[in-house]
Amino acid sequence: MFGRRFGAQPMPVAAVWKSPTWPFIIAGMPLCVLLVILGFLFIRLPAIPEDQRQFVKLPRNLDDLKSLGSTLSVYKGTCYWRILIAITFVYILMQSFMIPGSVFCSVLLGFLFPIPLALFVIAFCSAVGASCCYVIANFIGSKTILKLYPEHVMSCQMMMSRFKNTMCFAIILFRLSPIIPNWLVNICSPLLGVPLLDFFLGTFIGVVPLSLFFVKAGTMLQELTDIGVTSVASVSTLVIFAVISLVPFIFQEQIRRALSS
Repeated sequence: MFGRRFGAQPMPVAAVWKSPTWPFIIAGMPLCVLLVILGFLFIRLPAIPEDQRQFVKLPRNLDDLKSLGSTLSVYKGTCYWRILIAITFVYILMQSFMIPGSVFCSVLLGFLFPIPLALFVIAFCSAVGASCCYVIANFIGSKTILKLYPEHVMSCQMMMSRFKNTMCFAIILFRLSPIIPNWLVNICSPLLGVPLLDFFLGTFIGVVPLSLFFVKAGTMLQELTDIGVTSVASVSTLVIFAVISLVPFIFQEQIRRALSS
């Protein structure tokens, strides 16, 4: 009776889930959660002097990165884990929503923390962030993604069809080589039936070689900032990592042809 008087019948639950705006609401929830956690972490950080506060921002160049690393180094002794967790959540946020700048986070981790810890955090954040992107793409739906990127999806499908029973290996290969952009791998994988566990593990393993280069670059930047000079061993190691990380780029056309044939 009440519903008839006002002409407003409650919307069925199924109709709510089928609403075109609902997937975007679901996709925005991780963003809200991450922003709330980040806000709490930054509130818990110690007070930073006015002259240094300008350096606490997302770096856009090497000078910004150096200034941020130097500022955070001062507080690392008393806020070690809070700084690490804050960078971790920023990294995951950037990976989840494909925000440019995660390379600077990788170098910053190498600047502030030991190489094994920095490398693990990068691999973990890359895997978690990419998996969040995977889930968001899955919620948004195949129709939307196919409408936006039809040719890209077809290209991914052709290459992934060769790895039907070894999807984890396929993701590792795509992370190692630039034949498919990372953002495209993230949004196409749920459409092409890549299991989330294979996607997570493939990303975790696949980002390690290139991340070594960025972590070592951060270590060298820290040496230059602290003592104004770096060792021959550090330079040699960085050159080796650079050569290794460039191999997939050098042979990307051969890899692309082999997978497309």
